[in-house]
Amino acid sequence: MSQHIYEPERKLSVTASCDVLVAGGGIAGIAAAIAAARHGANVILMEREYALGGMATLGLVTIYLPLDDGEGNQVTFGIAEELLKLSIAHGAEANYPTAWLDGDDRAERIKNRYITQFNPHLFAIRAEKLLLDLGVTILYGTLAVSVHKRGGKITHVIAENKSGRSAIAVKSVIDCTGDADICHLAGAETAAHHGGNGLASWYYYFSHGKVNLKMFGLADVIPDENAVKDDTDYDNVMVEALDKNFRFSGFDGEELSRAVIEAHQKMFADIESARATDPEYVPVTISSIPLVRMSRRIVGAATQDIDTDRQHVADSIGMTGDWRKRGPVFEIEYGTLFGSKVKNLITAGRCISVTDALWDVTRVIPPCAVTGQAAGTAAAMISDFSDDFAGLDVAELQRNLENDGVILHNGG
Repeated sequence: MSQHIYEPERKLSVTASCDVLVAGGGIAGIAAAIAAARHGANVILMEREYALGGMATLGLVTIYLPLDDGEGNQVTFGIAEELLKLSIAHGAEANYPTAWLDGDDRAERIKNRYITQFNPHLFAIRAEKLLLDLGVTILYGTLAVSVHKRGGKITHVIAENKSGRSAIAVKSVIDCTGDADICHLAGAETAAHHGGNGLASWYYYFSHGKVNLKMFGLADVIPDENAVKDDTDYDNVMVEALDKNFRFSGFDGEELSRAVIEAHQKMFADIESARATDPEYVPVTISSIPLVRMSRRIVGAATQDIDTDRQHVADSIGMTGDWRKRGPVFEIEYGTLFGSKVKNLITAGRCISVTDALWDVTRVIPPCAVTGQAAGTAAAMISDFSDDFAGLDVAELQRNLENDGVILHNGG
């Protein structure tokens, strides 16, 4: 028999206000906050952990996937490329993209995609400094637990942290939580990924005088026969889920705990196995958050599918290639970023409205940065509470993005 208790109604202090509230400090959230701040918005970024970067840093998934189409053409620009360069400002851990940053040899660019591996700790700290220099307020250890709405719009986001429960007054909100948490709290229509998530727990280890990254599970979506092996140390074909019979949604609290525990135990067994033949093998750091890839997303004004490969999209806000194989290029639709039920809520990163088939493409670092930049730019254009994202002047948004270095269409 289920039991219930009733919490007493409480009066909350409004402790802060902002033009744009960014929920989630992963790559999408970082890009969104940068873009909004650069366009003059007063920005608060809320992050439940105590460092920025999400999966890329706290999850130790330190592969900055390609900014190109695999055929020698860069397709992703703007903040996505800026963050790649920032991630290796102190040197790449592996796969420095020489052909792209230090030369223009097309044959070399075809041979080696615009990809790199970065140090997660340096990247997180450098991203934090960049945001602080732009005047962004960062609230660490802060989780959105509810929203207050009026007239179909969010007026306040209810947050909890060590100070307790309080309200933040907002003009617009960008959901970069990765799991569409704000969308869910605000009553926006959402959809779950049908395939769920596999087990993984990446970690760094020390052996024979060197620190190495162990890509321990994750990419169990294997590229098709068109995949081409790059001349890099990164080979996604070799990375598979730790247990093909264990899947989890990514937005159930008890289920997430079970998944993390199971991944930890498998990782420990892997370390012990390595130490049996190499006594110097010791873990240096492990993923500190669950490695969730595709969980819950908004149902947007548009839902983009994999069949839009190399199609012209009139309302494009930027492009991405396919990290799994060479050839595809996707112009990302502005309509995938927002829904119809909550007028001043927009999404970025893993939360955007795409089919399951395209989700595996748009969930990774470059498209997360592309959609983050677009969402942040759009949110900065919402100057009044009467404005909404559906009514935004898309042509003006596109001009702003182009002025900031984004190329919107393939071949132009």
